[in-house]
Amino acid sequence: MLYNQIIGQTEAKQRLAKMVNQNRVPHALLFSGKEGSGNLAAASAFAQHLFCSQKTDTGACGACISCNKVAKLIHPDVHLVVPIAKSKDVKKTDDVLKEFRELFLQNPYITLNEWFNEQGAENKQPIIPVEEAADILKKLNYTSYEGLYKLMIIWQPEKMNVEAANKLLKILEEPPEQTIFILVTNNPEQLLATIISRVQTIPFYNISETEITQALIQNFNLNVDVAKQTAILANGNYAEAVSLLTHNEESVSFLSNFQSFMRLALKFDCNKALVWIDENASIGREKQKQFFQYGLEVFRDSLMYNYGSKDLVRLSGNEKQFLEKFAPFINQKNYEKLVEEFNSNYYYIERNANPKILFMDLILKTNELINLK
Repeated sequence: MLYNQIIGQTEAKQRLAKMVNQNRVPHALLFSGKEGSGNLAAASAFAQHLFCSQKTDTGACGACISCNKVAKLIHPDVHLVVPIAKSKDVKKTDDVLKEFRELFLQNPYITLNEWFNEQGAENKQPIIPVEEAADILKKLNYTSYEGLYKLMIIWQPEKMNVEAANKLLKILEEPPEQTIFILVTNNPEQLLATIISRVQTIPFYNISETEITQALIQNFNLNVDVAKQTAILANGNYAEAVSLLTHNEESVSFLSNFQSFMRLALKFDCNKALVWIDENASIGREKQKQFFQYGLEVFRDSLMYNYGSKDLVRLSGNEKQFLEKFAPFINQKNYEKLVEEFNSNYYYIERNANPKILFMDLILKTNELINLK
């Protein structure tokens, strides 16, 4: 991966290139950005620049042996940690590294949900377990094979359990010589404050509509109008833009499920509610969290729609038709409470709360809030 293959993020790329060129690379970096910002792709590009044998001021050469190895994620001094669905056969990243490598090479803007879908593990909770932290220390105690540095890229470090996070903190406090950590996070607020205090943060911002439009035209040979519309709907997330082009059925599924939930909330029917709850309790925690995120987006768009900011509502097709009918139910009296309920349920699902209890409570509370006069 080269810097010029990363969409947007000019400031971040310049900072990273300057670090390598001046040989002033901190021992720990935090690439912080929302999903689809390209921070994982940037970690790959930075690694390639760092190990390149013919590096230039603007990045890696892209042709030397080291570049080829890093680009394929097979360089012996570049180590990778990713969230896993822990089982008797999968206890750490090495057990699924081949699968992750293949998926990343197909799509450097890979999302956690896509990674777990690929494993057939969408019903499980992603985790970086304590065994991984012990393995990190073991690998970094080795002497570097080909380069001056040993590089450890940890994708989604917020998925570390408490034991693993505390072990990582100790390693960051006393890192092995010539070792560099890159923590690639979508949710820095979920990391321990003591970890954040020991890393240098490189922010990755939402990608502009113009940059996404240009990338879609170049990568998918789209006409300008389709690319622009997709970029608008993606809201700064390139991974979402690609998903909109290739997985439209998923957004239809989200809309249909949310519509069913709101019909139950508007006019409560116990038997139908129990059926809906059983179905959604079995879909897996990642999809349950996506349901709450989708609801939060609908509430936000409804408020914008109601108060004259229709140009800020970036929906089309069936979603826009639904919003026109649903928006009148969202107002200043219930908006904050609805957002609070969906946010808190997202929090509880992440912490393995019982989804059946949460969903029943949410339907009842939403029923009360939607019917506020």
